[in-house]
Amino acid sequence: MKIVFMGTPDIAAGVLDSLILAKYDIIGVVTQPDKPNQRGNGIVYSPVKQRALEAGLTVFQPVKASDESFVQVLRDLAPDVIVVVAFGQILKNNILSLPKYGCINVHASLLPKYRGASPIQWAVINGEKETGITIMHMDAGIDTGDMILQKKIALAPDETAGSLFDRLTEMAGPTLIEALKSIEDGSAVSIPQDNDEATYVSMLKKSMGHLSFEHSAEELERLIRGLIPWPGAYTFVNGKMLKIWKACIAEDYENVEAAAGQIRIADNAIFIGTADKPLEILELQIEGKKRMSAGDFIRGTVIADGTFTS
Repeated sequence: MKIVFMGTPDIAAGVLDSLILAKYDIIGVVTQPDKPNQRGNGIVYSPVKQRALEAGLTVFQPVKASDESFVQVLRDLAPDVIVVVAFGQILKNNILSLPKYGCINVHASLLPKYRGASPIQWAVINGEKETGITIMHMDAGIDTGDMILQKKIALAPDETAGSLFDRLTEMAGPTLIEALKSIEDGSAVSIPQDNDEATYVSMLKKSMGHLSFEHSAEELERLIRGLIPWPGAYTFVNGKMLKIWKACIAEDYENVEAAAGQIRIADNAIFIGTADKPLEILELQIEGKKRMSAGDFIRGTVIADGTFTS
């Protein structure tokens, strides 16, 4: 089976690595064009390009993959299947209809739930008990094609978007390989999605990390976990950004009186009031300092008990 692989970020690189280790015939790798680094004096390769070059694979970086000039390149390659994992461009029918077995997408949710961008983060933010990997045939819609295979995974109580990303990345490659084998031997099934059950999620924005303590403690605790590692949750104290890396709902909250957004310091612990129960802040980072535990923060930083965040 001749494969063209299309992907860009870390999760796609992990899937590509699984295909390489399984010794699939990868005849081309397509990824987004290089970007300048933050200083503007060099370029940054996508994780997929880095892995492809390490493996000696041919890399293509079209500005618009669906332009006829690049589609002809794909025609000349004549892949049996195109595998797509977080490529970053919408593919048109001139690509979707090209391979013998079509275009196969690896999506990090249990479709039809969480179509679109950032499904991993939103599963944590919304308090899902489980999520998973869906292998699907691609069509002209956004994550709307028929499903071939799903694998589920339970979320841990302290799951972050980062930890869930790592677990799903590890699951994605073997799940894809199982699906490809079924496609090749003719045993693959096509399960239509129930569009009435579909939900869509958007890309994350940095502004989402600015916490509003008018929400419940449960919502805020999930949001903090769902925004790790990016964009991270934060508030402001005395004009300085305060990042919150880890928090939990205060168990003995009856003994902590705190208005929404008010910091209370007691028994070597830090609490912030919310719409209902206080949050206990376990790990945090004030602007200009390193990340630290609440106890170390109290010993090294002067923030008065009763201070309000903003």
